[in-house]
This record gives sequence, C-alpha cells and structure tokens, in this order.
Amino acid sequence: METVVRVAIVYVAIFVGLRALGKREFSQLSPMELITLLLIPEIVSQGILREDFSLTNALVGVATLLALVLGTSILQTRSQRAEKIISGEPTVLLHRGNLIEEHLMRERVTPDEVLSAARAASYLTLDELEWAILESDGRISVIPRPGHRSEASHAGEPDLV
Repeated sequence: METVVRVAIVYVAIFVGLRALGKREFSQLSPMELITLLLIPEIVSQGILREDFSLTNALVGVATLLALVLGTSILQTRSQRAEKIISGEPTVLLHRGNLIEEHLMRERVTPDEVLSAARAASYLTLDELEWAILESDGRISVIPRPGHRSEASHAGEPDLV
C-alpha cells in the first residue's frame, strides 16, 4: 500500500509542477504522456536496483501509475472543468495582426516564435493574420485574415495552419 501512496503523491507533484511550467514546455507531449514517461523508469528501477529487489513492488507501482493515467483520462472526458484543469486552455497570442503582450509574457512566448509559426504556414508578416493561438499542446496555430492568403495558397496548395 505504501507504494501506491508514494506513486500517487509523486504523480500529483509532477503534474502540478509541469502545469506550472506552461504549455510551451510540453511541445509535442501531453502532460500525462510526459509524466508517464518520467515515472515508469523510476518505478521499475525500484524493483531492479533497491535493496528489497521486489519486482512485485515495481509492478504495483507501474499498475498504480497506469491506473492514475486512466483515471485522469476518464475524468477529462467526463468533465469539462477537469479537462480545463488537466489540459489547459488555448491562449490567444495575436488578434488582427496585433500581438497581445500580456498573453505572450504569461505564456513565455516571444514575438519571434509567433512570427516563426506564421512563416511555417507561409505568411510573411503578422499583419496577414487574424489570430495566432497557443494551443494546449504547445503548438502555435495561425489563422489568416479574410482576404489574405499564404504563399502556399497562391501556389494552389492548401493552407496548413
């Protein structure tokens, strides 16, 4: 039982710490994926490297972790409030070509990162954008202003935003 409690405490502590870091730190991994990847080797190492050499203890720890991940996932799908707490919400970084400095500062995103996302979507300036949104997974989505098309659109290719 001690293993279950310890894993649960570490899980919550890492989750809170990662949420405090912000969206940009996750980039391609969701918070749950990152926590799972961080904890599994540590939990399994208990059964391999500790003095008690208890494989059972390691397996109980991994099972607890996976149960917590499953429980978190179920909670997210059943409650919008839980989903906002666990996954976060998108943040508007730019509206009608104007950067929102307060949001950039809070999310620790530089104007150059927004411009880089615009260029990746084939826009040359921020004035061409209606919105730039920092998604919950750390990606920046850009949405063009009406009447502005990217270079890719000019070439007949779809706009990948």
